[in-house]
Amino acid sequence: RGADPTAWETGWLLTAHLLVVALAVLASIARLHSNGAHSFVAEWYPAIVMSGLYSTVGLLNSGEGGAYVVFDTMVERWELAAFGRQLAYDWIRTMPWPALSWVLHLCYLSFYVIVIVGPAVLWFRGRYGAARQAIFALSLTFFVCYAVFLLFPVAGPPYQWGFADNPATRVWAAVAVHRVIAWGDSWGSAFPSSHVAATVVATWFAFRGSRTLGWILFVPTVGIFFAVVYCQIHYAVDALAGLFVGVGICLLTPTLRSSGPAPLEIPPSTR
Repeated sequence: RGADPTAWETGWLLTAHLLVVALAVLASIARLHSNGAHSFVAEWYPAIVMSGLYSTVGLLNSGEGGAYVVFDTMVERWELAAFGRQLAYDWIRTMPWPALSWVLHLCYLSFYVIVIVGPAVLWFRGRYGAARQAIFALSLTFFVCYAVFLLFPVAGPPYQWGFADNPATRVWAAVAVHRVIAWGDSWGSAFPSSHVAATVVATWFAFRGSRTLGWILFVPTVGIFFAVVYCQIHYAVDALAGLFVGVGICLLTPTLRSSGPAPLEIPPSTR
């Protein structure tokens, strides 16, 4: 990898920054013209912007002269000390079972559904308080993970070893995951696993708003914890770190929300 960004990276970088401006303006307009106390755009734009900025992490992790400074060797030592083996390398190679691969790769792909469906269902069911907490917590999760990515970049197993080539990696779900990684991954964003952290947060706050929704999201969330390792996306210690971040944010969010400023009330005459 060189220091010069690709056309795809440049395009997403510009798009993300345009979204920051556009969504901030739209949020303000939507709040002022809303007939009620709730505006979808005004409440959701931080999470949308944080998601859009993911692609910029790889650009910012560029080192001097085009070299990328990563800490994979250190994380691999942690992995070896904790588990006695490199689980992200060994697991799919010692258990190349298509059925298991289907389940775990589909769990991995469900990440993109869980982090949206969790707060969205709460919102559209009118449980605005629970939805706001979920949106705040997810935004904070991405912010914390991005900060660590920039300070402690780790490329991850796909860049260190490549994907395995066996029956488990030839099923459609595995091929789809590999294409997602090739198309939309961001260099240096393995530790901690934002997939684990964000799905834990989304499911936790789904439970707080609706036990039924929480249980629906619980199974794929547990699957993602194992999938990121089996599918060779993250080291096992990345998954553990993501779990720690997710649980920590779940515990801190009610305190942070209650200690923040009161929601702005819009006088009826200005709506």
